[in-house]
Formats: sequence, C-alpha cells, structure tokens
Amino acid sequence: MKVAFATQDLQRVDAHFGWAKNIAIYDVKASGYSFIETLTFDGDLQEDGNEDKLAPKLDAIKDCAILYVAAIGGSGAARVVASKIHPIKVAQPESIMDILDKLQDVVKGTPPPWLRKALLKDQEREFNFEDEVQDD
Repeated sequence: MKVAFATQDLQRVDAHFGWAKNIAIYDVKASGYSFIETLTFDGDLQEDGNEDKLAPKLDAIKDCAILYVAAIGGSGAARVVASKIHPIKVAQPESIMDILDKLQDVVKGTPPPWLRKALLKDQEREFNFEDEVQDD
C-alpha cells in the first residue's frame, strides 16, 4: 500500500497538507517498506482560500491509501476522503521512519478494519466466475 507524508524537511511529518512543499511517498508491506518518490510543489502554498493548489497534490497522491499530515483544512480533508485516502493528523512533528516502522508492525499483525480496507486499495478486485457453485 502506498502511504504519503506531508513534509517540509523530508524527515518528519511537519507540514499542513495545503502548504506542504514536499510529499514523500513510500510503499508499505508486511515484509518492509520502500521509498517511491518525493513530489515537490512550488508557488504560493500559504493559507489563502485558494483551493486550486490542492488539485495537483490530490492528483499526485491518488494511488495512496493513507496521508499523514501535521494539519489539514476541512475542505482539504473532505477532498482527501472523497479520493478514498485515509488522512491521519499527527499531534506534533514525527519522524517518517518511526511512522513507517509502526505502520509495518500493524500491517504484520491484525490491522484495524479501516487499515485492512486501505491495504486493499491497490489490489485489483477480481471475481472468478468458475468458483461459483451452480445448482443444476
């Protein structure tokens, strides 16, 4: 599952989603995690009611199951949830590596229902008609 982190310093979740200059994306599995890419955003990212600045970020994280942020506005959160991405707000700046370690431990164990659903986000849903039982 892909996980996105709003970050200014590329080390911690320390950024408001709308203001974040960087979004780091990792792939998390029970067997480990790996860095995928860092997306960098330019321009005027400060709080100004300009909702257009969210569109490129939402498009960039569309394949992610979880988004970690230091803060997120109401409309931004609604748009993230509408994209079927689970936003998680950290109370204070937290190391991305620490979050990844904790998340991997949860994925290895028995994840809560919301996380099981997030884990399925990047898997194709298939239906095998041959497995159906027919009553003849």
